[in-house]
Amino acid sequence: MKIRGLDTADPQFDDELSALLGHDSSTDREIVESVRAIVDDVRQRGDAALIEYTVKFDRRPVAGPSDLALSDERLRKALVSCESPVRDALETAADRIRRYHERQQQASWSYREDDGTVLGQRLTAMDRAGVYVPGGKAAYPSSVLMNVIPAKVAGVNEIVMVVPAPEGKLEPIVLAAAAIAGVDRVFTVGGAQAIAALAYGTETIPRVDKIVGPGNSYVAAAKVAVFGAVGIDMIAGPSEVLIVADGAAPPEWMAMDLFAQAEHDEQAQALLLSPDASYLQAVAASIERELPAMERASIIEAALSSRGALIKVRDIEEAIDLANRIAPEHLELALTDAEQWVPKIKHAGAIFVGPYAAEALGDYCAGPNHVLPTGRTARFSSPLGVYDFQKRSSLIMCPAPAASKLGRTAAILARAEGLTAHARSAEYRILPGR
Repeated sequence: MKIRGLDTADPQFDDELSALLGHDSSTDREIVESVRAIVDDVRQRGDAALIEYTVKFDRRPVAGPSDLALSDERLRKALVSCESPVRDALETAADRIRRYHERQQQASWSYREDDGTVLGQRLTAMDRAGVYVPGGKAAYPSSVLMNVIPAKVAGVNEIVMVVPAPEGKLEPIVLAAAAIAGVDRVFTVGGAQAIAALAYGTETIPRVDKIVGPGNSYVAAAKVAVFGAVGIDMIAGPSEVLIVADGAAPPEWMAMDLFAQAEHDEQAQALLLSPDASYLQAVAASIERELPAMERASIIEAALSSRGALIKVRDIEEAIDLANRIAPEHLELALTDAEQWVPKIKHAGAIFVGPYAAEALGDYCAGPNHVLPTGRTARFSSPLGVYDFQKRSSLIMCPAPAASKLGRTAAILARAEGLTAHARSAEYRILPGR
């Protein structure tokens, strides 16, 4: 295959880049309408609707609500039967993810002013979180670890996981990951109906406070539909990687890093920036040479052909500026002096520093979360973390003399806004003669 080549010195570069980055993130109207109907139905009929959709879409018999739940014993058996190398890898990843997220913990705080007023902030965890785990085409135990462990560290009381079981099939490695991560309850439902059940609750599935986890376009549309009744993590688009390289890493490494992103799906984006034209040519040659041996070659080729590029830049400084403009989900700095460039990065979901820090390490076991902002949303949003499962409450305590003083200020401002009840409420706290 031939991956497109761009050059920032080309007068048409900006237009070409805009076209390359352009992606229609809107969901098909038919999908939105279909999802809305499913969500409303589950909200109104609960388990009955949930069972009907599970039978229809997962093509499996469901005798009753109890067939949707998995026992703790089922999770334990999956963990015990897991091959030792896989189990060890899951436990190693879980430990690293947990230790990283423990450092995100924040504490409540308060301070007392001279007049006795106490102001502060209380942090409290959500009562219950829902985790959606895709099923069917592939198994994603890493998704279980990345979504569940931060919630556990945050102190969420109960974590409910939903995972589809098409034709009754479940991936044991996903259940093993759920056991390791500490999932409290698991239900074998998927699609928009699972999102609706988590958002509104049914007779069997409890209502949660927030829903996290990846899914297809139906799941994404359902998360949009229920937002407000429940919190959601984000609406993620196709996965992305942008690599800034100076030739320090072998071209084969860069080709495989591009492949690793492109194999997610046909809409994934993989870009490589370098000031070295001969190095870009070497990477292109490696792509041609290595692609036929890849198991997901057709998906990789489709992604690289439609949304991939090798981009010639004037220098690393320009590459960093371009990276900030693109605000990628994953940014690899495959540079000899990578650390010196980190302070210049303003917009990226995750930054991989140095040629040995492959993005794939972050996907599985480095420690930081792999749930990241896509579609340039790294300009204003952050990776999933402990803070996504906690709320902040303001704390205000006023002794009488302080309330009396503040009451005068509040009343003046309230009357200026035409809110008389506000003013009188504040004035009631003014002490006589004060």
